[in-house]
This record gives sequence, structure tokens and C-alpha cells, in this order.
Amino acid sequence: MEIAIENLVKRYGNQAAVDHISFQLKPGEILGFLGPNGAGKTTTMRIVSCFMAPSSGDVLLNGKSVFDNPTSFRKKIGYLPENNPLYYDMFVIDFLTYIAQLQQVEKSKIPARVNEVISYVGLSNEKHKRIGELSKGYKQRVGLAQALIHEPELLILDEPTSGLDPNQIIEIRELIRNLGKQKTILLSTHILQEVEALCDRIIIINKGKIVTDSTPAQLQQNISSNGSLQVYIEPTKTNDNVLKQLMTLKYCNSVVQQEQENHFEFSTSNSYLLKKEVFDLCKINNWYLLEMHEVEARLEDIFRKLTTEN
Repeated sequence: MEIAIENLVKRYGNQAAVDHISFQLKPGEILGFLGPNGAGKTTTMRIVSCFMAPSSGDVLLNGKSVFDNPTSFRKKIGYLPENNPLYYDMFVIDFLTYIAQLQQVEKSKIPARVNEVISYVGLSNEKHKRIGELSKGYKQRVGLAQALIHEPELLILDEPTSGLDPNQIIEIRELIRNLGKQKTILLSTHILQEVEALCDRIIIINKGKIVTDSTPAQLQQNISSNGSLQVYIEPTKTNDNVLKQLMTLKYCNSVVQQEQENHFEFSTSNSYLLKKEVFDLCKINNWYLLEMHEVEARLEDIFRKLTTEN
């Protein structure tokens, strides 16, 4: 199933929560959908899931508008919103049976399907408990189970590991990773390590607009084109002004002396040639070059750069 979001807009009065965004969801892809609070992520997911109508634009399934037949499209979607839609007074197995009925799973297949999903998400020992008695991690598993019960082709997951402890996060990530082998997944999260661990592609949205659409590797490579280089130089004379001489290097955009004595960090447009310059300068001055390495851009740095620029 291939989904195309085309020129999507959602306005509240004069404010555009989603502002002419377009992207595609490819079969078997885990797409990380990122952005700061209020960027338009949840609004976009509500529109894609036919929970909300756009002001303009369209969502296409295999070239046809999903809004022409939203009921049919919803049957192909499993949606886990940020606020997990659970009935705390119900038992796990009863709740999932009820959801299966709502999703119009064939009546004779419901018991087997409920047990299959319970086993898949690791709820076998909890299925006869009330949902309200479960830990946050197990409640998230029930939420995943309700999104999977009708065997959807597309999963939309909004902050699926929010509020979980580290062990629970790892377990839910593993579930999502396995699901990604069978389904298309649109994943929204603020946990950037989760994106690095799970996603084939990343879209970052800011103020309702897409600011990047790339793979994690490409994104890091693009941002790192103006790279960072750290060096540790030990001069042979106490009166050597190392920083002043480093600032004269051709491929040095800027250089900052770190808190540790004789540690320096460069910004450069060509780290390879800057390394050669540093090495040659150390050789000329008889300095000891004790350390030199490139600093890879972290996803946190990339996210901050893309969402704080005008």
C-alpha cells in the first residue's frame, strides 16, 4: 500500500497548523515523523487517519483520495494515539474482543485473532487482568494490540513509548521493529534515539512545514558537510601561541579553545585538508599532536539546528 500526502493544509482561523506539506509513505517503511511541540505532527496524523478533515490538500491511497471512502481506508489503518484509548474497567481479553468486533473482524475468527495478538505483544500473562491494574508498559502493549487486531497495512503510532521506563522502551521498540518487517509505519516521537534505532527515513516538521525529508545517514552527512574537528596539541615552548596559529589555517572556519588546556575544536568545510594543515603546522613547530578526531553530528544537534533556524 502506497500513501501520498499532497499539499496538506489545516487551518485554525488564521493560523496554519499544517502548511502545504507533501510526502509519501512507502510499503514496508518505518517513517520517523519529528518536530517540536506544536509543529503539526499530531494534526497531520489525525488527517492521515481520517479522524480529521484537512482545510485543503489530499491523502491518496494508490492514487485515489481516502476522503472519497474514509470508512474503507480506516479498515487498513491501525492507530495508537498519544493518549492511549483504553477502557480501564475492562479485562484485556474482553477489551480486545470488543475492538475486534468494532473493526468488523469475522466473528468466527475473533477468539483466535485475539489470542494471536495477545501472544505477539507479550500479554499472555496479563490477559485476564483489568486494564486499569496494568503497568504503563503493559497498557501500551494493549494499545498496540488494539491497533493490530484487524491486521492493518498501515500503523500510525504517536509517542508509543512516552512515559515508559528504559526496559519497557526497549521492549516496545523491538515490537515496532518486528512490525516494520510486515507493515508501513508512521512513527511520531520525541525520543531521538528511538528514531535512530528504528526508522528508515526521517521527516522533521517545524511550524507546520517540512524542513527535511531524508534517511538518518543522509541527514547526518548533509549536516556534517560543515564538520567539526577536535585536536589536542602539546606545544614544546610555553610562549607558543597555539590558538593564534591555528586560526590562520586556510580550512579553519573557526576554532575554539576548550576548557581543557591545549584542546581545540574547529569548524571546517573540509576536515580532510584541515587535518593535513594541522599536522604540517605541528611538524613545523615541533608540537606534539596527541589527538585528532572528527566529531559526528548527533541527531539532537541536527534536530535543534533545523527547528530553531528561521
